[in-house]
Amino acid sequence: MTSALVLAHGAGGSVRANFSPLIPVLSRTRKVFSVDYPGSGTTPRAAGPLSLDDLADRVVASAGDTPTFDVLGYSLGCAVAVRAAVRHPERVAKLVLTAGFARLDDESRARTETWRRLLKGGDRMELAGFQMSVVLGEPFERAMPADQREGFLELMSLTVPPGTDEQLELVERVDVTDDLPRLDVPTLVVGTKHDRLITPSSTRALADAIPGARWAELDSGHAPSLEAPTEWIRLVQEFLG
Repeated sequence: MTSALVLAHGAGGSVRANFSPLIPVLSRTRKVFSVDYPGSGTTPRAAGPLSLDDLADRVVASAGDTPTFDVLGYSLGCAVAVRAAVRHPERVAKLVLTAGFARLDDESRARTETWRRLLKGGDRMELAGFQMSVVLGEPFERAMPADQREGFLELMSLTVPPGTDEQLELVERVDVTDDLPRLDVPTLVVGTKHDRLITPSSTRALADAIPGARWAELDSGHAPSLEAPTEWIRLVQEFLG
């Protein structure tokens, strides 16, 4: 059995939504731990604003008494993984950061603000249409058959986690810029070439700010578990060993 792995999901998602194709494969050779953020999955919604430190501690706690483990972060989960490594350096061995950012640039912030506005507007199909336009890469979306597109829109409209707004609000506040030079663990940063939510340049900047970080890129938008799961799994397995 290789090193254990902890998963850190994205805002407006869940462990199942963001990692479902990876978990069965990765679990064959390692223990995989995870926890949903407040307001996702079965985790109760928070009474107030979320804290990056709290999410990082929750992710680490999901591993129980496992002494050391790697962390795979996705989107907001990349910042959570970085903070986990800074707060618990004796436990985090390696990081894989996918479709992440140190802090939002203006373009990504505008998309997040639109997401929150539509979320509060209450029209779930309008919200789902917007999410599809930013979460899926343009080549993947263009190639979807009409019936698949309609089914995906319906699924998205019915599976909005109750805590999405608090999670997106945290996304708008996140800034791990000062944490990155302090990282002292092997790190792989995985960019998503056709990302329309988090600008690819933001993910590249994340990699450039981490000492010794390796870089790889997926031919996908912001949903690699849907658009490029096999290649994502390969990158994770090869880096973690």
